[in-house]
Amino acid sequence: MRTELVGRAAALAALSLLLCVPAHAARPASPGPLGGTAAEAAGAALTARRAAAAAAPAGGGLAFGRCPDAEDLPAPVQCATLRVPLDYARPDGPRISLTVSRAGATGARGAVRQGALVQNPGGPGASGMYFPLLAGLPGWERIAAAYDLVGYAPRGVGRSAPLSCQDPATRAAGPTQDPARPSPAYKRQRLAAARAYARGCARRAGAALPYYTTLNNARDLDVLRAALGERKLNFMGASYGTYLGGVYATLHPGRVRRMVLDSAVDPDPRRVWYRNNLDQSPGFERRWYDFRAWVARHHATYGLGATPAAVQASYARVREAVARTPAGGTVGTGELRAAYLQAAYYDDVWPDRAAALAAFLRGDPARLTALASPDPEAAAEAENATAVYTAVLCNDSPWPADWETWDRDHTELARRAPFETWANAFLNLPCASWPVRERQRPVAVGSQPELLPPTLVVAAERDGATPYAGALELQRRLGAAASLVTEKGAGSHGVAGGRNGCVDRHVERYLLTGATPGWRVTCAPHPEPAPVSLDDRAASTHRALLPPVV
Repeated sequence: MRTELVGRAAALAALSLLLCVPAHAARPASPGPLGGTAAEAAGAALTARRAAAAAAPAGGGLAFGRCPDAEDLPAPVQCATLRVPLDYARPDGPRISLTVSRAGATGARGAVRQGALVQNPGGPGASGMYFPLLAGLPGWERIAAAYDLVGYAPRGVGRSAPLSCQDPATRAAGPTQDPARPSPAYKRQRLAAARAYARGCARRAGAALPYYTTLNNARDLDVLRAALGERKLNFMGASYGTYLGGVYATLHPGRVRRMVLDSAVDPDPRRVWYRNNLDQSPGFERRWYDFRAWVARHHATYGLGATPAAVQASYARVREAVARTPAGGTVGTGELRAAYLQAAYYDDVWPDRAAALAAFLRGDPARLTALASPDPEAAAEAENATAVYTAVLCNDSPWPADWETWDRDHTELARRAPFETWANAFLNLPCASWPVRERQRPVAVGSQPELLPPTLVVAAERDGATPYAGALELQRRLGAAASLVTEKGAGSHGVAGGRNGCVDRHVERYLLTGATPGWRVTCAPHPEPAPVSLDDRAASTHRALLPPVV
């Protein structure tokens, strides 16, 4: 399942192939009742009890202090590290350190502290270390008054036992060319590259590779809860973070206090993860249409065409041009596609993307080069996020191992959803030859033995990255106390946190009081962005990092 990392500023605004299997990759085969093994469940429980005991005397077992310069987090945000087992079946075996950040509850206007609110921004592969910075943003004052805002980097991410599968310099190289209709020869090339990438993950991670999983992320989350001195978890998860939250709630229903799940992944075990990724392609196609329809409505500004089909023709002209001569020497069709995939995620970027196409067709490639060129300074972060994304999704569940299945499914899908189908296929293709013998069995979210307290799911009706059907399925599985807030007619990924005041009021009320708005309620869509003139030099030019982040 993927989303795209778009940098800290955009994240804040949105808050929103067969290989020889090495011997070390084998995993114990006896499954526990809710996924994983009985030994892992016992080790996780023991680790959480120890963390709670360490936290009890002083009201917190984490030594928070000044954040390292590498985190780029100003005071009053503080940082700490949390030690967890690499393998929960061996709780006294090798341990790894996870980085944690916190901004203490402000207590403004006499607010009573309600505990820590932990956030996961998705991916898998995204870091939530920036989350405490939201305490200073408009609209977060009342939540920040009542809660410590706690972020963390999950295992493998950032400085949390970082995972890498290839040299970041290789990833940063451009231009790249993605054919619109991949030939058999190009498919063979990408198949070989996927196998090489999987081998690189095994070589660089070694014996640790099988332990990057959603189950372990959920276990880490419970240890973090205990180390914070919290009896129950308050949690906000976005995109992949909704699946993590659903798994946690299934494993530990009695430890859930408040849970906001934004832009929900479909948690049906039959869709985790191969079919979930197939489902994204029609979703992205709908959002690509929405972008083109918006551009067409603003033909007077951009001159790209008065219909979605005409805008598509303009985009095709740009694509053909950078296929012949990369823009700025760095932007080929691969970089172009990645930059415009952002338009299928966030309508905030629509003015910039439209302006860049228009300027290019008028003879000025600078704007397109600025927003689509690979960023060498972000190469290591992008490579790390992609590595974690790949490892977690590949470890979490079985994937088709035969290329014929991938080729058949994606060829059929590309006929009706060409925009992103093949790029998504090639991104996930290392899972076909993943060098871990025993994949996890996906947790049956909602199979917990006891009822959950009220939870809140929020979703945009036309979200492409996590199609709306996933929100309906997640709500169904969480039970009768789960409430769903839908932003009608909108599709930006990540609904809560500043785009839609109606949604934000429901989220704030729930976090502060525990009250949900009802089984299913709707909010009107947030306003579409205003067009930006080609002469408006104040227009932003977001530079995208391009790892997946659900």
